[in-house]
Amino acid sequence: MRLKSESLKDRTFWEKAGIALPRFDRNAMIASTHKTPKWVHFGAGNIFRAFPAALAQSLLEQGIETTGIVVTEGYDGEIIEKCFTAFDNLTLLVTLKSDGSAEKKVIGSVARAVRMDREFSALKEIFINPSLQMASFTITEKGYSLINREGALFPDIAEDINSGPANAKSYLGRIAALCHERYTNGALPLAMVSMDNCSHNGNILFAAVETIAKGWTENGAASAGFLDYVRNKNKLSFPWTMIDKITPRPDDNIRDMLVSYGLEDMRGSVTEKNTYIAPFVNAEETQYLIIEDVFPNSRPALEKAGVFFTDRETVDRAEKMKVCTCLNPLHTSLAVFGCLLGYTRISEEMKDADLVNLIKGIGYREGLPVVTDPGIIKPEEFIDQVIKVRLPNAFMPDTPQRIAADTSLKLPIRFGETLKTWQKACRNLTELKFIPLVFAGWLRYLLGVDDEGKSFEVSPDPNYKSLSVGLSGITLGQAGPFHDKLKPILSNPVFFGINLYETKSAPQESLGGLVEDLFTRMVAGPGAVRQVLAEMVLKQENGA
Repeated sequence: MRLKSESLKDRTFWEKAGIALPRFDRNAMIASTHKTPKWVHFGAGNIFRAFPAALAQSLLEQGIETTGIVVTEGYDGEIIEKCFTAFDNLTLLVTLKSDGSAEKKVIGSVARAVRMDREFSALKEIFINPSLQMASFTITEKGYSLINREGALFPDIAEDINSGPANAKSYLGRIAALCHERYTNGALPLAMVSMDNCSHNGNILFAAVETIAKGWTENGAASAGFLDYVRNKNKLSFPWTMIDKITPRPDDNIRDMLVSYGLEDMRGSVTEKNTYIAPFVNAEETQYLIIEDVFPNSRPALEKAGVFFTDRETVDRAEKMKVCTCLNPLHTSLAVFGCLLGYTRISEEMKDADLVNLIKGIGYREGLPVVTDPGIIKPEEFIDQVIKVRLPNAFMPDTPQRIAADTSLKLPIRFGETLKTWQKACRNLTELKFIPLVFAGWLRYLLGVDDEGKSFEVSPDPNYKSLSVGLSGITLGQAGPFHDKLKPILSNPVFFGINLYETKSAPQESLGGLVEDLFTRMVAGPGAVRQVLAEMVLKQENGA
């Protein structure tokens, strides 16, 4: 049996396999969405299929909504062809629970899947429709980048600004062009909702669109009214959100389970742009989505599907709680040390007492003292659930290698915000021990050699090439000092949110110096990473 619209008619097969089918008229939903689209989503990856698409399905099954989602992909078009078109826009969602059970359902809320590079005119038609209420985004943190490390616009962005909205080719340029299309067809209201896992995501999306819009108005490619439209939150809003749901790469064990039921074509693949895809998505059960309630053209009733709608301040506090304290820093710490210590599953790392104590130290000791309670979720209860239930879930096939991707982009948010908060509270930054240990571990990880001295492949990171050049010549067994090589990295606020040498509390003391010392000890030879980790954890446990 293949995952196709026609095959859903054989309800006996799906019931026998324990796979729930959509409980709504899918043909009617598709027709309604084509006529009066309300929701378009940018980014067709696993998190979309496991979360926003499932939320839309919940509303359809409750009879609250009659329209689904139009999804588009502007970075990796293979996802549209191989995960959507090939399966009539259906997805198999497998929710992996900590008790070992798996909830399986077919997600059928996607009415249309569009490749931005080939069907841009279709997106324009959607964007000029007055019915459109929301454009949401899961395009990853780096998807919003306009400028390089030197502060200059990326060439494709600069070219789009020079050529104008009619000729936009970059992802962000095309998003801005769609906003321009909506403006020139009546300045219709719309919410641009980033659901990406980055701080103040609404502001980041707004800044990208505004930069391009400003460039177009300045060079005459767009009228001044377009920039006013972008800046008018009663016309074009950019809500802040906090999203939380772990969606690992498709797991072979899940594939084998589905194949055992008689399902065909369940194998996964890797696209040319290194995206891991499959007809199914495996995800954890826990999920949160908190959205600032600013929707100038109304919105889907997603609160009926468990979404929190609130004010910006509450979203900000919830986002900081999760991204900067209670989950993401712990994830990154496990990713870095998991790769160094040879782990391939996060759940296996949670059996390692040193690693568990490391993330407890980062979360409870160094994060919670400066976290702000958002009110709708209690930080300590959240982190308890992360450490005791979510990360140890042996049925979640998440890997440190996946989470280690783009670490250089994640550090300034996941740790830098905590450093800044400590500074604002006039606390001595050199009291921190676990966070600088992670920084040193990350630098050690960038050498691409594990704690046994074996080479491994560093996960994709846009800054890896320049960082590896900076660390070139450092090999396992060297005694240092490495100050000249480490200072350009450790002093760069791009990576850590602050200059780690500007944290002095006593002569010659700084976080930068502490990181240097820890790194030097970690490259002493095989086994040095484990030794330093164990010593630091023990020292802190003993109150030293």
